[in-house]
Amino acid sequence: MTQQASAAYPAPGPRPELVPDPDVEAVRIAAVRRYDILDTPPDGAFDRVAAMAARLFDVPVATVTIVDTDRIWFKAAHGLVGVKEIGRDPGLCGSAILRDDALVIPDTLRDPVAADNPLVAGEMGVRFYAAAPIITPDGHRLGTVNVLDTKPRSITEDDTATLADLAAIVLDEMELRLSALRAIRSEQERREVERAAREQAEKDKTAIAAFASTLQRTLLPPALPVVPGLELACHYRTASVHDVGGDFYDVFPVDGSRWALFLGDVCGKGPEAATVTALARHTLRAAAQMDPDPVSVLSMLNTALLTDVAAGSRFCTALFGLLASREDGGFTVTMATGGHPPAYHVRPDDGGAVWVKSVRPRGGMLVGAFAQARFAQVTFLLAPGEGLFLYTDGLTEARTSQGALLGEDGLTGFLHQRTGPLTATALVEDAVTLLASMPEGAGDDVALLALSVPDAETAPDTGLSATAHTAAAPDHFGQEG
Repeated sequence: MTQQASAAYPAPGPRPELVPDPDVEAVRIAAVRRYDILDTPPDGAFDRVAAMAARLFDVPVATVTIVDTDRIWFKAAHGLVGVKEIGRDPGLCGSAILRDDALVIPDTLRDPVAADNPLVAGEMGVRFYAAAPIITPDGHRLGTVNVLDTKPRSITEDDTATLADLAAIVLDEMELRLSALRAIRSEQERREVERAAREQAEKDKTAIAAFASTLQRTLLPPALPVVPGLELACHYRTASVHDVGGDFYDVFPVDGSRWALFLGDVCGKGPEAATVTALARHTLRAAAQMDPDPVSVLSMLNTALLTDVAAGSRFCTALFGLLASREDGGFTVTMATGGHPPAYHVRPDDGGAVWVKSVRPRGGMLVGAFAQARFAQVTFLLAPGEGLFLYTDGLTEARTSQGALLGEDGLTGFLHQRTGPLTATALVEDAVTLLASMPEGAGDDVALLALSVPDAETAPDTGLSATAHTAAAPDHFGQEG
């Protein structure tokens, strides 16, 4: 990113501060409410945009903000720890939201409006500020993508265009999120009609659980969360630098004692597959908050993929699991499948090898391929000392030195013959080593997700704990497609 820094900057000309038109502001706030994004949890997609902005502009702080009636709320903040919102003071974000074009202030102390802003006059001491508004298709400015520095600087017109492109990416993510929300609400309305009909015919049936609305994140989470009493590990790698991968995974809380996880694979690659991946992740998260039953979650995703025009004719495979902690330190796992390869439940056996059982509910169909698709689920106990291993078919479709596919039998044999500890980290690292031993690596994208419950010997004395490991950041195998 080109930047021009010099010892002195010309004082900007008069920049009269715009005053929000009350009628326009009321309509803008209504648009903000429509996207239902204020005070939502952190989201990987928006965090990545902020991190990308900081990297491209070589600045210590970059943010994605949504401007409310009397506050500026941070959806993502790179380099700004512990700050969730600030007042709507003029000069920086509060002024940028009033413009259709980017606001660039090379030296805030020379700007008659920005100089009094708390971020400039206060401890943070912002000296450079640039922002591009996040503008909806119908012209409403929801917030801004901002880059800030503690020293004066200048940027080029190309840099300003890049900042506007980042704001457009944020809007695209918000539109995908809104599309998923609408699909879920439509599904909710349909289910409410069915529930009313059932209640009229069968008075003794319980009402369908109310749906909540919490949506967050896209393609991949930036890091796995900390789950008390559970170790997590993941690995993600795309087969080619030229295509966006279609594999996805996530782990997130449902309520105080339950967590959800999913792993899936969208048909195809490239931008269209990435769009479906984002829609699938948003929908799975939203559906789980409304009704965490795994079969219901996959059914809602099926409906969303079939009705959203952005998904086209693409479909995916997916595993969705619900984890409930137990007093004995283990977890009750309920897992549903939608045409995905089986997960593997592993634990040490009495002979020093590994007991391996495939988790393969019968009857799970592809997600997004058929309107009347049916999904199946199974419930089992993940006890202390045991692990659970999930993967996409890039692992089992890797070819051995004999030219044969590794396959499910090969993976089962590999897990059975392992001699290392059955921790999530070890399972993922050993699987990565297995892939590296293949002559051609993996010809397809690979996503791995592993869980393990520490036993009494390996758990810390302080009681239940959790660790989150990322075995590899999203990158690429050496093979080019």
